[in-house]
Amino acid sequence: EKQFLTERLSQVRDVFIFCCFTGLAYSDIEKLSESNIKIGVDGKKWVFTNRTKTGTRSAIPLLPPAIAILERYSDHPYCITKNRALPVSSNQKLNEYLKEIAAVCEIDKPLSSHIARHTFATTITLLNGVPMESVSKMLGHTNIRTTQIYAKVLDIKVGADMALLQNRFSIN
Repeated sequence: EKQFLTERLSQVRDVFIFCCFTGLAYSDIEKLSESNIKIGVDGKKWVFTNRTKTGTRSAIPLLPPAIAILERYSDHPYCITKNRALPVSSNQKLNEYLKEIAAVCEIDKPLSSHIARHTFATTITLLNGVPMESVSKMLGHTNIRTTQIYAKVLDIKVGADMALLQNRFSIN
């Protein structure tokens, strides 16, 4: 919710947040166009794309924050002239500006475009109960073992899940 004085930082913030809510890698977000946004089987907006890295099909239902960001830039001159969904700068510039945003917001951890993908895999999906198979498919992974790497950091989720069982089996 931080407001920035420059349009440049506001756009980078929005691109980062969009990536957090879609799991798209920089190479996929950079080429994303309106033609990749379609109505899915549930009647809602989805992103359909083939991953640049692997060529694997990726289908991601859009959550409300991601839809709001897309709508914000639908009339942006860059997006119109380049036929892109978002105004995305080079990966080097994006990561440079993310460091600037981290400093302004007093965030100690390093921010990068790839951190957004990890955030989607862990905080947005797995920690909210989305099955690993679904997360793997949305991320466009060709092997679920790749997704399991993201899940290793989720011991807190295992603890919370087991706490429910511990309460069920507690002896009074």
